[in-house]
Amino acid sequence: MVKLNKIYTRTGDAGTTGLVDGSRLPKHASRMQAVGDVDEANSAIGLAIIAMGARPETRWLTTIQNDLFDLGADLATPIPEGEDEPWALRIVASQVKRLEDEIDTMNAELAPLDSFILPGGSHAAAAVHLARAIARRAERSATAAAVEVALNPQALAYLNRLSDLLFVLARRLNDNGAGDVKWVPGASR
Repeated sequence: MVKLNKIYTRTGDAGTTGLVDGSRLPKHASRMQAVGDVDEANSAIGLAIIAMGARPETRWLTTIQNDLFDLGADLATPIPEGEDEPWALRIVASQVKRLEDEIDTMNAELAPLDSFILPGGSHAAAAVHLARAIARRAERSATAAAVEVALNPQALAYLNRLSDLLFVLARRLNDNGAGDVKWVPGASR
């Protein structure tokens, strides 16, 4: 359990931050960029929950917010070479599968797309689209970090499914796709 009595420690004043294993690295390191982008996606999901109001899907998003804290911890925990790490908090396949199941459930009620859609429609859908775009950035940051350091493949899969879930949820919030704003190529020429 986490217990924070003091919010500032001054240990990061020189531009470094601590990882779960106690090691330190620059705050601008690719691993930390990914952690920060996951945090930003989580914050955007919080705004989307508020925009959605009292809908059953907010329970899914609250679970996802908790998962994203797990994911941030996962990204901030180096994977030791050749060591078992039963103490490490990692994203697991069942978390990715849960997202897939939620996507399939929602998508079954939607008409197939016949055009790309613009991020908008209802206020709630626009908020979810913003969270989706930030989740995509988090995925790009994590895959860039994975080129430099070993990362949990399930964490990367989770981010990939998350943006898909948010896309389908935005369509659901737009009256099951009826309120989607379709892209019209070249319409403003």
